[in-house]
Amino acid sequence: MQEKDYAVVVGGINIDIGGRPFLPMIFGESNPGKVSVGLGGVGRNIAHDLRLMGTDVRFLTAFGEDVHAYRIEASCAETGIDISKALKVNGGCTPVYLYLNDADGDMLMAVSDMELCDSITPDYLSSHADLLRGAKAVAADTNIPEESLRWLAEHFGTSLFVDPVSVRKAGKLKDLTGMLHTLKANIKEAELLSGIEIKDRESLVSAAQAILGTGTKQIFITLGKQGALAADRNGMLYAPVFPAEVKSTTGAGDAFMASIVHSYMEGTCLEDTLRRATAAASLSAESAEAVNPSLTSAKILERAGSVRTERFYL
Repeated sequence: MQEKDYAVVVGGINIDIGGRPFLPMIFGESNPGKVSVGLGGVGRNIAHDLRLMGTDVRFLTAFGEDVHAYRIEASCAETGIDISKALKVNGGCTPVYLYLNDADGDMLMAVSDMELCDSITPDYLSSHADLLRGAKAVAADTNIPEESLRWLAEHFGTSLFVDPVSVRKAGKLKDLTGMLHTLKANIKEAELLSGIEIKDRESLVSAAQAILGTGTKQIFITLGKQGALAADRNGMLYAPVFPAEVKSTTGAGDAFMASIVHSYMEGTCLEDTLRRATAAASLSAESAEAVNPSLTSAKILERAGSVRTERFYL
């Protein structure tokens, strides 16, 4: 990567409040466990992971005018995320993400209060068109309004990487997949966007082909504990999950996405991109935080060398 290369991340930032019980969860009861509070948001996590990988990051987001805003500003300054163009909403409340993990660290459920992201409008984005135009890659999450995603796709689709965030928000991309460079989705999101129920190897391949058929250049489908599929017009590859001491899977998908963007900026092939993304996700899961503070490109590359891949055929 040349020094002048940078990525722009467009998306949400929030305060994460998470709980993990010491023993299997008993619903309707108070479960002894550990509660943590930290910074999160898909966009912010991707931006933070990219910085840890050594990428120059500019972050277009919105946050409130409250006590959380000071923490966000301090953290971004410390990590080197440029939020000089971010929108600070007068009287606004910084978004909050509340989640519960099970005793193994996998997410059980979550509630996301991201209304402030509606402030990330096409008008706001167009006021920073020069910044976006100069970026080597633009990564966005679907916490922003549908019309803003469309504006990005219409103007910067050739370098646009999108994370659907959730099944409910993935619907914003229904008519946009053909304008994206890369889509990273989980099984449920891929089902929605392809219109195909994924229940076996054949249907997984069909879903990936359907999304590629709309015009998307690359598709990555994360399969939870089963690994991940990567596909472009030259073929499909599969990688199993890399063994890790899982503390929390929250944020692992964001590290996976950040690594895809970072690999693109370095000109990495699809197979190596999948290896690195798988390695990054496993390293993320080894931290209780949404972003593993010890994540580095060197650690990703070292682990990626042990990630096996296979050509995926019917």
